[in-house]
Amino acid sequence: MCFSLCGLKWRETLGYGSIRWAQTGSHTQTWNNPSWFSALIKCLPIFCLWVFLLAHGINFLVAHRSASRILAGLIFSAVGDAFLIWQEQGYFVHGLLMFAITHILYSSAFGMKPLDLKAGFVMTLLSSFCYTFLYCYLSGPFTYLVAVYIALIGFMGWRAIAGVQLSNDLWTWTKLSACIGAVLFMVSDLTIAVNKFCFPVPYSRAIIMATYYAAQMLIALSAVERISLSLKVH
Repeated sequence: MCFSLCGLKWRETLGYGSIRWAQTGSHTQTWNNPSWFSALIKCLPIFCLWVFLLAHGINFLVAHRSASRILAGLIFSAVGDAFLIWQEQGYFVHGLLMFAITHILYSSAFGMKPLDLKAGFVMTLLSSFCYTFLYCYLSGPFTYLVAVYIALIGFMGWRAIAGVQLSNDLWTWTKLSACIGAVLFMVSDLTIAVNKFCFPVPYSRAIIMATYYAAQMLIALSAVERISLSLKVH
């Protein structure tokens, strides 16, 4: 019993430390000059979230596919972050692909129940509006690459929002964190798109990184819902 409590306390402490680093990383790090060191620093908050999930045990990840998919999404996110360090050297599309895979994994983790077609309709309208706004600034392959990416992140946002079930009073804090995380992810990526393709966004780096790290932290927290419920039962 004592060993179990100590183990749980260690996981909570490690998870809290990981989350605090993810919250503060965007304010303390800069990576103007592309290098492996700057890539490591940029990815470090995401590495901490890996550790946060792994601290719950391999058996937990194996038993709960949603958690393992979120971990896989975090891994692809880190690779995408590294590619974006060298985006001016031609690796922007590589980063885009990694994050597209991330959104597919997150969507799979959130699942298709409940369906909530109303939320899906709203997200379709918002995604269409965003693409229509960006379209006149796009050229070449980005005309369709951005369309596909917006569709994927919009789908991910729909599945996260649908899972909250506020109207039926079936929501949980972890489902709400996934929803808020997905929305923040969309804000971060929209800021990237506007800043890259349209016009400079004031304080774009601070906005992008703060919303991105917060989004990943909240989505990572949503992965531990089932272990929290099992602890309450016991």
